[in-house]
Amino acid sequence: MNVRPKKSLGQHFLKDEHIASQIAATISVDNLPAFARQYGELPILEIGPGMGVLTKYLVATGREVTAVELDAESVAYLHATRPDLKVIEADFLKLDLGEVYPGPFALIGNYPYNISSQIFFKVLDNIDRIPVVAGMLQKEVAERICSRPGSKVYGILSVLLQAWYDCEYLFDVGQDVFSPPPKVTSGVLRLTRNTRTELGCDPVAFKRVVKTAFGQRRKTLRNSLASLIQPGSPALGSRFMSERPERLSVEDFIELTNLMK
Repeated sequence: MNVRPKKSLGQHFLKDEHIASQIAATISVDNLPAFARQYGELPILEIGPGMGVLTKYLVATGREVTAVELDAESVAYLHATRPDLKVIEADFLKLDLGEVYPGPFALIGNYPYNISSQIFFKVLDNIDRIPVVAGMLQKEVAERICSRPGSKVYGILSVLLQAWYDCEYLFDVGQDVFSPPPKVTSGVLRLTRNTRTELGCDPVAFKRVVKTAFGQRRKTLRNSLASLIQPGSPALGSRFMSERPERLSVEDFIELTNLMK
């Protein structure tokens, strides 16, 4: 069967074997941080396998691998070339992850640029199910996720993900390793669940405070959070009110959320 998938859904297919092997290695036991090596034998869910270049190296680990792909041509290609691989034809954003793996798993992929942020918001909804996340996405988004307080790119995803994960930016990937080449540089990151078991504040309120604060990131928090702060709130007299959101750490946002309760 001669089937080759075409670029679709914001996907640029990886064609470089060396880069593929490097990405697959990011979730091996030996390469995980010491505190996270317990996650190194988890089954793997790959998003957007395309022609299966990365998939080959994931399968070679001997771990159980499931690929989720929305593009019908890519699914047909994988069925024809990798009949031993479990492929789910579905939109990851709509997928019930409990039906794929009942327990925890590692998530990896060459993430479609147009939905990469949405993928990571879904990870946030499944933090206990997904203790390890790795893969390639637009460099700008990867850097934002891994940035620290004070950075100009530090934002909503930075705070929400770093509350639960150790976020590492690993390496750049140029345009020439894709078919077709994207117009931007890509980056590979890895997220591993930290030791936090409780957020320390209302998680719904925390998310609302973070999103509202960065919604007007050039304003001080006294102004950007005005719609959320009740008259007489202890937050009004706090050290945070004169700051802009990018100056606050995860712990600061937790403290602020409690002050605003």
